[in-house]
Amino acid sequence: MPQVQLSAVEERVYQAVTALEVRGHVPYPDLIAEEAQMTEEELREPLHTLTERGLLHREDSPMTGLDFGPRWCARQTA
Repeated sequence: MPQVQLSAVEERVYQAVTALEVRGHVPYPDLIAEEAQMTEEELREPLHTLTERGLLHREDSPMTGLDFGPRWCARQTA
């Protein structure tokens, strides 16, 4: 599988998502922003790009009535 080249910002966002998942936290945009030391506004483009590249995927809230917004999860590459 070829290595994907990421910008520094994309790498920071991807690392933030995976760090949250490892710690058992749900990677909602506000937590990703906090982990990556960015604003939620700054996250939009890197999240979109990482999703297009297949490194992240968006999941909507599975619980009816408890929608905290989308969460972004790292793709498992095993």
